[in-house]
Amino acid sequence: MPEFDAVFAFEVRGVVSQIIGYGGALLSLIAVIHCAVQKPEAFNAVGTLSKGTWIGLLVVSLVLSLLFGGYAGLNLFALVSIAASLIYLLDVRTGIKDIGGSIY
Repeated sequence: MPEFDAVFAFEVRGVVSQIIGYGGALLSLIAVIHCAVQKPEAFNAVGTLSKGTWIGLLVVSLVLSLLFGGYAGLNLFALVSIAASLIYLLDVRTGIKDIGGSIY
């Protein structure tokens, strides 16, 4: 039954790729929503890119996650979109939270 093992491994790889792809889309959506509700002055206080630039990057990240994550498989575009969202959430969001400018 080697055929079954190969098919099963291929299916598992596809499912894991979909989970990562849709997880990246969810991560991008959370980052876009968080960025949209922050005050523009908070971004200047943290010393990072402007609010408009971050929203633009994160919306492109969300679109890339939705287009290239999931069924298209995990590829470079999906990984770049996940990286952009993580940079925002782990660096910028934390900085905004530290200065007390975060709504949530």
